[in-house]
Formats: sequence, C-alpha cells, structure tokens
Amino acid sequence: MPPTLANGKICYLEMPATDIVRSADFYKGVFGWNIRKRGDGSTSFDDTVNGVSGAWVLGRPAAGNPGLLFYIMVDSVAATIDTVLAHGGEIVQPIGADAPEITARFRDPGGNVIGLYQHPA
Repeated sequence: MPPTLANGKICYLEMPATDIVRSADFYKGVFGWNIRKRGDGSTSFDDTVNGVSGAWVLGRPAAGNPGLLFYIMVDSVAATIDTVLAHGGEIVQPIGADAPEITARFRDPGGNVIGLYQHPA
C-alpha cells in the first residue's frame, strides 16, 4: 500500500541511535516495523501502515528529555509495555499519568523517549 501523499503530512523521521542494528531489531520486534536497506546502504524503516518512514542516525544526541515528543499508536499500551521491556527498552512514564488518555512513555535502546498511545474503545 503506497503512503498517503499530502501537503503538511508528517512523513519522515531521523531517530538518533548508538547501535543501528539494535535499534532496528527493537522497533521491528516491538512494533512490527518494516526494516530495509536504502540504496546508500543505510538502514531505514516504514511504520505498519506505510505512512511514516525514516532512518536511524549515528552521532546525534538522543531525545532523552523530549521537547518534541511523538507517540506510536498501539492496540494495547499494557501489552506493549511488556514487549518494550522484553526487547530492552525502559518505561519512563507508566500508564495513568495522562489520564483519561491511555498512554505511557518508554526509552528505546538509543536513549530516545517516545510515547505509546491507545485509542479508546
């Protein structure tokens, strides 16, 4: 399925990493992202709905104290927390801090803090 193309759409992310293979394995294992090699040899990703793509970059500080914070939509924040932990991530904000929204935040292997969001039933 090709991505939706439209003016103003968020389409590409560069995520700081200390170990690109480890970060790629983490996001594939936790969220099922498609991992691929670009023509220049860099490791890239596509999210599960093919709406956002990006790459991991070395030599850039992690977003450990986020100014800009993005959230990844999941079916279950509680179940995803277990998967994040099993793949080497760390929970930095548990469920409930943003109530009534169902969210949590985790730190990935590269040190970035990212949110989890569950759409209400």
